[in-house]
Amino acid sequence: MTTALRRAAARISSLLPSRADLAQVRRDPRRDLLAGLTVAIVALPLALGFGVSSGLGAEAGLATAVIAGALAAVFGGSNLQVSGPTGAMTVVLVPIVARYGPAGVLTVGLMAGVLLVGLAVLRAGRYMQYVPAPVVEGFTLGIACVIGLQQLPNALGVTKPAGDRVLVVAWRAVEEFARSPNWTAAGLAVGVAAVMLLGARWRPTVPFSIVAVIAATAVAQLAHLDAAKPIGDLPSGLPMPSLSFLDLGSLGTLLAPAVAVAALAALESLLSASVADAMTVGQRHDPDRELFGQGLANIAAPLFGGVPATGAIARTAVNVRTGASSRLASLVHAAVLALIVFAAAPLVSRIPLAALAGVLLATAIRMVEVGSLRAMAKATRSDALILVLTAVATLALDLVYAVIIGLAVAGTLALRAVAQQARVEQVPLDRGDHSDEEHALLAEHIVAYRIDGPLFFAAAHRFLLELTEVADVRVVILRMSRVSTMDATGALVLKDAVEKLRRRGIVVLASGIRAGQLQVLDSVGALDLLRGDGQEYATTPEAIRAARDHLEAAGVLPPPRPSDTAEEALR
Repeated sequence: MTTALRRAAARISSLLPSRADLAQVRRDPRRDLLAGLTVAIVALPLALGFGVSSGLGAEAGLATAVIAGALAAVFGGSNLQVSGPTGAMTVVLVPIVARYGPAGVLTVGLMAGVLLVGLAVLRAGRYMQYVPAPVVEGFTLGIACVIGLQQLPNALGVTKPAGDRVLVVAWRAVEEFARSPNWTAAGLAVGVAAVMLLGARWRPTVPFSIVAVIAATAVAQLAHLDAAKPIGDLPSGLPMPSLSFLDLGSLGTLLAPAVAVAALAALESLLSASVADAMTVGQRHDPDRELFGQGLANIAAPLFGGVPATGAIARTAVNVRTGASSRLASLVHAAVLALIVFAAAPLVSRIPLAALAGVLLATAIRMVEVGSLRAMAKATRSDALILVLTAVATLALDLVYAVIIGLAVAGTLALRAVAQQARVEQVPLDRGDHSDEEHALLAEHIVAYRIDGPLFFAAAHRFLLELTEVADVRVVILRMSRVSTMDATGALVLKDAVEKLRRRGIVVLASGIRAGQLQVLDSVGALDLLRGDGQEYATTPEAIRAARDHLEAAGVLPPPRPSDTAEEALR
């Protein structure tokens, strides 16, 4: 027990910040301060918008950006990651709010944080590399569509219709707008989105989101546009931490949503950290530490009324592009947002909801990388199918089911492709030192098959069909040196094939069995069949000599001449 506790303590200690992190922070503080300020300006409207979209209000988005942003920066595994509320997480939270209420969301966030810490301790971060690129691209495309559809009620200035299916809610919002158009709200939303999209093309380094939001708020205030509904009152400061929202009686029913939130937080955070690595030279994140930092962030954020958080790809990209080199930039981003919460809450409360909807519409559009989608669609039919299925599942079902479906289809297609590489080919017998006449006799009664590739469950039954259709010969030699892998199903099928051939009176000899395949063959009883009477050989020539000896003993081949025997003895 003491040893186990020591191992656990050592594992947790390895996930904590180190002196190297502190040294990195001191390297170039001026650049990090500037990058953090820029990211905070970009993050403010996003935090407000995602808070509103989640159903818990703008204050929840700000609390998440401050608390989760700071803790993930300190304890996370990436020097450049920026964390906070994201569109993907909002998509998951909307149905949870509808079913369980705000308290349910906060409880789910805390439970998800605990699960993320557990994944970090179990070293689960490394498995992110097995998520195929078409699944990620389809997932991102689906999220972008959902985020855009979620903004339609606020962008059109109508009350959000009832329902938890985004397609249904969006359609009802359009119908309501058609009956009673609110051109003021629609104009503000379209204007903010247009300024962000066009401005990003003109001056990518300028935070046009905050410029557009300030302009829309000023227009709404100066023109007294009553149709432009504002965010509403915000608390001037963060609430005190509290566990009063916990409903212990509902923990069992909230476990499934918590698993979904934790899975999404892990996927999006590790994906974002990988993007940050790709944008820099010499930066590499620690996936397990990143899960640990996100877990602590999600445990703390609900205590202050915040929603679950993840690493944010858009904000992380801005952080990298503006020259950030350490965690200090993410900490500055959180500190600036905290200052805004305390000092400028009355001003922030006047921002029109339609303006925030425009910010998120532009964000959704910018999430779609047309070049990447085109490349995936052109790569292979399988990649295109996986991308489309994942995107449609994200839009029609939910994010976790979408990822599961994408992974399942990708895995099935990958197994199919690998299984098609397995081949059973008849090969000519090695001539060795046989005369033409003797070689012809051997070829008449002996057939050699070379097994190439994996012999596992997806390819095994086709192998059995091909092998047991062998013509009427006396000996079959299985050349197994090129079998790349073998599972229990493959070994069982091989055993069945050998038994069927032996029932036909055909002797089966095996050559070149690899050491790593002996255990699986032995576990199903196939090795005994291949080794019966010494019928396993290291090389194919040895197997051919054994086959010749068998045929001689059976009287099929004439016995060797005395001169031949003498020559062999002299060798």
